[in-house]
Amino acid sequence: MRESSFLAVSAAAALILSGSAWAHHGDAGRYIEEVITITGTVVETQLINPHAILVFDVADPSGKNVRWQAELGGAQAMIRAGWNNDVKPGVKVTLTGRRLKSGAPYMNMTERARMILADSGKEVLRNANYGQPAPTAPGGTSSTGGGPAAAPKPAY
Repeated sequence: MRESSFLAVSAAAALILSGSAWAHHGDAGRYIEEVITITGTVVETQLINPHAILVFDVADPSGKNVRWQAELGGAQAMIRAGWNNDVKPGVKVTLTGRRLKSGAPYMNMTERARMILADSGKEVLRNANYGQPAPTAPGGTSSTGGGPAAAPKPAY
């Protein structure tokens, strides 16, 4: 009887604690390690939690607009860090960040990232580790096999 009570309590604790594991997620394996640079026109800024989202349109090589999203930090943290609302609909921005491995038009702006207003050059976001090379896997190559990135690569 004592063993079954212990198992029941352990199972209940595991279920309760597993909910908090979903509260924040890692991004290991979701994004390429090398950064890309892309310029587009802001459609919308969503200052939401757990991550703010920037929605923007980018003209692909054929001239067709592709709708992109960029995942930023949490809204409250961005506001505390001095985020201002210069990034309004219609403003042209240049973003440097990591793209999803799937190739979907989505990028991570929470590390090794920067955002500038394309017309003025004003920097509106820069992570503390912007400009640092991609992390290396054992053996000295990046996790995507191409070695550390020397400079941001354009997406288009």
